[in-house]
Amino acid sequence: AGVEKIFIAPGKKVLYLGASSGTTVSHVSDVVGPEGVVYAVEFSERSGRDLISVAKRRTNIVPIIEDARHPYKYRMLMSMVDVIFADVAQPDQARIVGFNAQYYLKTGGHVVFSIKANCIDSTLEPAKVFAMEIKRLQEEGVKPI
Repeated sequence: AGVEKIFIAPGKKVLYLGASSGTTVSHVSDVVGPEGVVYAVEFSERSGRDLISVAKRRTNIVPIIEDARHPYKYRMLMSMVDVIFADVAQPDQARIVGFNAQYYLKTGGHVVFSIKANCIDSTLEPAKVFAMEIKRLQEEGVKPI
């Protein structure tokens, strides 16, 4: 139980930031099914090659090899999405999520956000980093629930 509470469901459109080689993306692809779509953004060309290989076998995955800090660069490949799944290992991950949400998240849409405390500030206690990131998300217009 619990997966039904993260807003990813059959027929949903998901923007997956930090797609890596596509392992978790493939699971999201299974959940959204043939009526849904996963826009999978990955910056690394090496991981991107693996992601493209996964997408060749799954027609509901759109691989996007691009920097998620620049969502306008992939606007021609995108539509509005129901959910943003953020798995970005960057110090400015909250800003990246907020910027992508401004471009692509439907009104009433949701964000699933993996806060990677060590990538943000390894000198602080994780609880302090989490609190800072929640505040940053709120400043970006994302309302944590």
